[in-house]
Amino acid sequence: MLTYTPRRTAVAGLLIAGLVLPAAMLGGTTSASAANSLSMRGADMSTTQRALDLGAKYYDASGNARDPLDILKDSGADYVRLRVWNNPASGYNNKAKVLQYARSVKARGMKLLVDFHYSDSWADPGQQNKPAAWAGHGIGQLQTDVYDYTYDVCSSLKAQGTAPDSVQIGNEINTGMLWNDGKVVNNDFTNLSLLLKAGYNATKACNSATQVVIHTADADSDAHARWFYDGIRAKGVTWDITGLSYYCMWHGSLSTMGGVVSDMRSRYGKDVVIAETAYPFTAANADGTGNSVTSGCSGYPLTWQGQAAEFDAVQNTARSAGAIGVFYWEPTWYAVPGNGWDPADINGSGDGWDNMALFDWTGHINPGVRWTP
Repeated sequence: MLTYTPRRTAVAGLLIAGLVLPAAMLGGTTSASAANSLSMRGADMSTTQRALDLGAKYYDASGNARDPLDILKDSGADYVRLRVWNNPASGYNNKAKVLQYARSVKARGMKLLVDFHYSDSWADPGQQNKPAAWAGHGIGQLQTDVYDYTYDVCSSLKAQGTAPDSVQIGNEINTGMLWNDGKVVNNDFTNLSLLLKAGYNATKACNSATQVVIHTADADSDAHARWFYDGIRAKGVTWDITGLSYYCMWHGSLSTMGGVVSDMRSRYGKDVVIAETAYPFTAANADGTGNSVTSGCSGYPLTWQGQAAEFDAVQNTARSAGAIGVFYWEPTWYAVPGNGWDPADINGSGDGWDNMALFDWTGHINPGVRWTP
């Protein structure tokens, strides 16, 4: 597990929450706040509908019970990210639920990012399983599947007046998606490029203003990020925004993340967002399912103050490196019985993220957390 060690040596740059950024990254003498602005200040709220249906309550910093969308908007969030699975056994995070919640998001003047997993369950660097309906399909049919499904979800959202402002074609696709057909093997990006082009073309056919994000968890290494994005670019893939996941306990130092963001922005000439980040406020566990993260990063204690400070540091680093957005992953997912991690057993499985949410185990918001432009 990688940890972040604050650097204290004096260099020609700027010290932000223990991170030294070179002056060149900041555009010479330009201040960090003036260097860039975070216009995509987001929260992934994919488990919120289920929590609310189960009776979960959310409280603002004054102790008032309110809709979590309103609480997070008041904390500076202006964008909501929702994952969509093709046919999850839970009946949540599917097209119908995304359509429903999109109306609540847009009613508040917030923007919408739809995160296509192209799976019936979790897709991430360790698993990219085809949805059951596509299990026997080869690469030719999968291109049609991706196009048709993407276009259908997007056009259904558009038809109800909630067209997505952006979409992800795949989730953390470090080595491809829709395995094994869309997996990158022996540095061959051919099949993956065909799938990404199908998703891009479907999105633009649905709504030309919707921006397409291609998302990896490669904020850990510039070499990893270059390998992937060079690979798809060489195959003629087009995208609008480069999305990266950054969790300090898994992806290393803030300085590394800042360097990757800066390089991605200059190398490909595209906007960059941190599509996922989060940090624990405690090591304790609220339910019978162990926590996904049990330790933090140097300089940031596992407290509400530490969680808020680390999120500030991620935003400051990303902004100074030229990113336009940061999304907190699952801030509302505190331990509510019946809102488990496993869509095949949502009632019986627990929540491994209860110590990473921005709401404590009684549903009260961390008052120190802010999204800042």
